[in-house]
Formats: sequence, structure tokens, C-alpha cells
Amino acid sequence: MGNNSLHVLKGINFDVKEGELVSIMGSSGSGKSTLLNILGMLDEADTGSYILDGVPIKNLNEKVAAKYRNEFLGFIFQSFNLINYKSAVDNVALPMFYSGMARKERLEKAHHYLEKVGLADWSHHLPSELSGGQKQRVAIARALASEPKVLLADEPTGALDSKTSYEVMDLIQGINDEGKTILVVTHEDDIAQMTKRIVNLKDGLIIDDSKVEQVRAQQYV
Repeated sequence: MGNNSLHVLKGINFDVKEGELVSIMGSSGSGKSTLLNILGMLDEADTGSYILDGVPIKNLNEKVAAKYRNEFLGFIFQSFNLINYKSAVDNVALPMFYSGMARKERLEKAHHYLEKVGLADWSHHLPSELSGGQKQRVAIARALASEPKVLLADEPTGALDSKTSYEVMDLIQGINDEGKTILVVTHEDDIAQMTKRIVNLKDGLIIDDSKVEQVRAQQYV
């Protein structure tokens, strides 16, 4: 504000390899949302470099940023961000509409990914007719449908009870087992333990970055 600037992230070196399942933890104000926004091309860092799949992410106008987001990234949100008046299958198909895919093809793909997350029988239900866990499964199917390089999950279990959280994490672990790179922002330690690496942020710095023995969610489902 004015001549004052607030440095949220203070010199972060952070590498994620293809196929990793990484959780990012930190209290409110630690910088994890800013980091996720930079990774998601919603914000741009003032200095430093961000390389995604060999592509430097720098000085993008909104049109190019949107193209890259569609090509590289799938987003999963705490609040699901589904369109209330569209069915589950139409919600999943929507990003493919923006990429110019023909209607028949995108509906076939949407049905395929709903089946993958166990919701084939719920494809024509509206979000208001689905439970919280089912809504998050629709959101995961939507994120997968554009076949992104990386899934960014921002508190994906934050609005769910424990049992449903573990069901969602079981699904996320299964997707990672197939080779998908996934980053999960969470403040829940039990959810972080279900990833393979935990990065802890504090006051804009990484204070710990450790591989962990992954807890399989399946045992709690």
C-alpha cells in the first residue's frame, strides 16, 4: 500500500518431480495460499523463476495464462466451485467446452471421469442433490477431465467430515498411484500424512521439507 510492500514469500526454492504427491502446510499467513496462487498462475512472483514442464511461466497476459492453466493444471477447491444449475456431467464437461472440444466428445469424457470417481449413477444429478463428498468427487473428475500435468488441491477435505475426507484422500492417492503429480494444501496433519512429502511454510519461508512414510487412506475408509 503506497510505498509499503509486504513480502509474503521470502526466497523459496521448491522442486516437485513428475508423479509426486506433496502436501503444503502452514498456519494462516504463512504464505501457502500465495505459493499456490503462483503455482496456479493466478499471481506472479516479483522475482525469481517458475518453470512448469519445461515452460518458463513469466509475463503472461491473461489469455496466455488461461491457456496454460487449461493445458497444465487441474484445480480442486475446498468449496467445490460447482455450478448449481448444471448437472454433474455438465460441470465436469465445462472446462472442455472452453478448450473447443465437440459436445459429444466432452460428454463422453465427462462420463468416463465420473465413472472413474465412482459417480456414474449420479451423472445427471444437480449439486444440490449430492453430498459434500460426492460434490468433491465431481470437482476431482472435472479437474482430471482436461488431463492436466499437475493437480492443485486447495484444502480439498476442509469442508468434509473425517470419514468423507479419507474417502476423498483414498481417491487422490489412487490418482497419484497412476502417475499424476498432485500438490495438496492442507492444515490437517492426518491429511498431510497421506501424501508422500510434507513441505512446511512459516512466515514465507520453507522451514521443513521431508519425505514421509505414506499413510494409506484405504485403511480408514
